[in-house]
Amino acid sequence: MGKLYSCDEVAERYSVQVITVWDWIRKKKLPALKIGREYRVSDDDIKAFETKCRTIQEGAN
Repeated sequence: MGKLYSCDEVAERYSVQVITVWDWIRKKKLPALKIGREYRVSDDDIKAFETKCRTIQEGAN
């Protein structure tokens, strides 16, 4: 699975507020694991999120 990132780390990565990350998780745009009272996001889920958000998909003509 690799590294797990906190919502704060994800927010910092994308220069957004942590509430935005929570919203992405709630709307199922960004998969996350709930550990206790906190969410964690895996490397794989971040890569999938970034791929899904690309304006131009690789391999598209």
